[in-house]
Amino acid sequence: MVDMKNKILLVEDEPSLVLTLSDRLESEGYAVETVGDGENALARLRQAAFDLVLLDVNLPGKNGFDVCKELRKMGKQLPVLMLTARRQVVDKVVGLKLGADDYLTKPFDMAELLARVEALLRRANHPLVDPKESYVFGNIQVNFERSQVTRDGEDVPMSALDFKLLRYFIEHRGENLSRERLLDEVWGYDAMLYTRTVDVHVAGLRQKVEDNPSHPKYILTVHRVGYKFVGE
Repeated sequence: MVDMKNKILLVEDEPSLVLTLSDRLESEGYAVETVGDGENALARLRQAAFDLVLLDVNLPGKNGFDVCKELRKMGKQLPVLMLTARRQVVDKVVGLKLGADDYLTKPFDMAELLARVEALLRRANHPLVDPKESYVFGNIQVNFERSQVTRDGEDVPMSALDFKLLRYFIEHRGENLSRERLLDEVWGYDAMLYTRTVDVHVAGLRQKVEDNPSHPKYILTVHRVGYKFVGE
């Protein structure tokens, strides 16, 4: 019989949290493997196939940011959910810019973790279909067929969620898009869950496609609504 359980690599060095998370995830039907540092995490990711990585930021030796960066350089597109005790937005943006798909700040609610894991896996298992040509704005070229973004001809590192968010903006350019709508249609979350997630991801996406992220030209903020993409 073929085992169809999703395989999760949990990268965490706090024993009590490792036990709590692995037990709960396994009770939900996931196959969980755990490692306690960045070097071993990268070694396992090179050796075996996983469906998702739960990645702590503050690891001994190679930290979670470094692991995420190297993982994307290896060409692996599996979802990465970062776990961080850091509350500063800049730290979250750094993680997303390096290729993470989402983040949770400790301490977090287990139900929220499970909801995000489920949403990330659902997106990964149902990728975007029917790609059409490409789209250019400013010095950015988006190739939908290859899920590739270039800036002045140079590849821009993109997680699967980065690309899906950018594509959604492009496909709905000129529309005022609420945070709740983005959460529902891009993340697959219920609209009641944490709209701040959208703000952090948009900030990370602006870092990648805007010449001046502090004064964006393409991904605009719509006061009290959300965002709007203005192409050329």
